Amino acid sequence: MGKLKIRKSILKRLKVSSTGKLLRRHQLGTGHLKRKKSKGALNRQKKTSEYSKGEARRLRKVIGL
Repeated sequence: MGKLKIRKSILKRLKVSSTGKLLRRHQLGTGHLKRKKSKGALNRQKKTSEYSKGEARRLRKVIGL
């Protein structure tokens, strides 16, 4: 069987930490209508968070880790 191709679009949306954890940014709803969102909500969108264990396992297969 041939080598699996890496999903480049998914790879651009996440970051692999030095310990091997998969990190993501909160991107939902950041594109428009920012005026009525609170400052705290916008700041939470900028922070990174870790994927859940099952989600990270599935993503590792997709990106070839």
